[in-house]
Amino acid sequence: MIVSAPSFQRPTSLFATLLLVLLLSSFSGCKDDDGSASECKPTSTSINIIMPLGASRVEGDRPEFESFRYELWKQLVDGGWDFDYIGSRTDLASYPDYAGLSFDPDHEGRGGWTSGQILDGLNEWLENVGTPDIVLFSSPGGNDMLNGSPAYSEVISNINAIIDLLQAANPNVTILLERLAPGKSNFMTSSLTNAFQNMQADLVTIAAQQTNADSEVIAIDMYTGFNDSFLADDVHYNTAGAKFIADRYYPVLETILRTE
Repeated sequence: MIVSAPSFQRPTSLFATLLLVLLLSSFSGCKDDDGSASECKPTSTSINIIMPLGASRVEGDRPEFESFRYELWKQLVDGGWDFDYIGSRTDLASYPDYAGLSFDPDHEGRGGWTSGQILDGLNEWLENVGTPDIVLFSSPGGNDMLNGSPAYSEVISNINAIIDLLQAANPNVTILLERLAPGKSNFMTSSLTNAFQNMQADLVTIAAQQTNADSEVIAIDMYTGFNDSFLADDVHYNTAGAKFIADRYYPVLETILRTE
């Protein structure tokens, strides 16, 4: 007796359509800023999930100028910390391996973006990559002041709203708020200098007002001691400048990073 192989019926058109929709949706859950589909990154399982957030000082543009992320990453590696940078952006520049490890290129920096643009995009980025334990909020309001718009009060409102959104996503988040470093001395007009100096004080106030029982907001002084020798151009860091910023971040991170 010959046993023939079982025959399989072709799926109905409705079933095939539903299957196709499910398959496509599994590959198109994440979106780029322009709305096009992009690859979703896996949710981090680290005990210290760190999101570098901001504009070009986060993004970097090797070899033209540096982000602080690589210099800080090396310090965190030396400290033996379990940590993971997250973000929907991937830095494609070349970085030397360190201590036998490859640099973690993930970040949430976008060159030229204002506080309003960051606020508008943040919910989507958090949906794409997950919620951080620690946020390194770089140069808040910097591009707004460089552009001369919007009104200063709106910039402060945007910064507060960004912090509100981060705390809503993770009520236990710790946010390190940069008191932003200045640009080159011959670039800083009197009005720009005044705006930067006002922001120094206002960021301290914001940190105090936004800190609660579960979520700490810490203002870190990147302004005092920063000078022209740390800049690759009018506003962006060279390697020494990137290390200056990392050196200010790391001692604070040591007090809040978890070991288990």
